[in-house]
This record gives sequence, C-alpha cells and structure tokens, in this order.
Amino acid sequence: WLERRGTKRNREGMARFGIVAPKVFGVSVSDLRTYAKTLGKSHALALALWKTGWYEARMLAAFVDEPARVTAAQMDRWARDFDNWAVCDHNCFHLFDKTPHAYAKVPVWARSKEEFVKRAAFALVASLALHDKKADDAKFVRFLPLIERASADERNFVKKGVSWALRGIGHCNPRMRAEALAVARRLAASDVPSTRWVGKDAIRDLSQRG
Repeated sequence: WLERRGTKRNREGMARFGIVAPKVFGVSVSDLRTYAKTLGKSHALALALWKTGWYEARMLAAFVDEPARVTAAQMDRWARDFDNWAVCDHNCFHLFDKTPHAYAKVPVWARSKEEFVKRAAFALVASLALHDKKADDAKFVRFLPLIERASADERNFVKKGVSWALRGIGHCNPRMRAEALAVARRLAASDVPSTRWVGKDAIRDLSQRG
C-alpha cells in the first residue's frame, strides 16, 4: 500500500522541508493517518513496520502501536534510529508521550550526543505539555534546567526542539508561562548565539499569547 501510494512529488516536497531518510516512498502524513485507522492498534505490527526501515512505515508505526505495551528499551531503540526531525517529532507527539516511560526518558535523552535523540527529549517535553492536562506544574518545572543547559547546543534541530519545549511549557497555564518567560529572558541575554536565539524565539511566541 505504501509503495503504491508514494509519489515523486511528495518525496521532493519532503526533501525541501529537510525530511530526508534512506528509504522513502513519498506518502503524505494525512494519507498515513487515514490508512492507520483501517489497521487499528497492534503492537506487533508496529514493531514489524519499524524494522523495515522505511520512513513511512516508521511514521505509521507510531499511529498503530499500543502505548501501554511500549517498553523503555523500545523507546531507546527507536530513538537511536531517528534520522530526521519529522520521524522524531511524530513519534514523540503521537506515541511516546502516551507511554508510562515518557517523563523518565526526558533527562536521559537530554544528555545524548546524538542530534535526534537529544531533540527527542525536548520534542517529548513539548508533546507532554500539550497533551498531559492532568500533570502537576512541578513535572515541567524540573525540565527547565535541562532546557537552559541544552540551549547552548548550536545544532539546528536541537535548538529548535529546545525552543519548542520551552514554548510548550509556557503554554500550559499562566503560572508556567511566567516560569518559561523568566527562563527565556535569561537565555535571551546570553552571549552564546544559540542560547540567545532560543530565548528570543520563546519570548516572541509567549509574549504574543499574553
């Protein structure tokens, strides 16, 4: 199905947005989402899809996997396989943040030297901030020092993930917005270019929502 649905136009469009992987069919996320609904949930299928190495199969895996059956070891394996920002963010947003291991993975991945594993830590923070409406503020406050430290990472996909996490925390509620803005202002005053960029990016976004 994936091979039949893929198009050269989609592959070229993905490449323009920096979505590059060794094996790509060229299927839109919208089509993947629709197809996933016909498949239902299946942990075994998700694991099999991931092993194929195809970009779209791995995106589909996040839609069909069962969060309660995802293990911490599986999350680590998949994170090490991330080879572009889209598959990283997609898995964090649609699967990993719903697992029992989500909060515990953030500080572990934040220490990684691998670009997309480290990005996954902060994409996961942003996803949790948006989706976990019952979380105590303290769960997100403890991530702020991680954000401050990682803001010095000049790699494009990392710093954008860090900004996303800070902005996501700031969107939780008024108290967290104040906490996030305080961090953002410190970062914006830094002499480190990437740190300064993260701070200014967050201030721009959070100030608009004030």
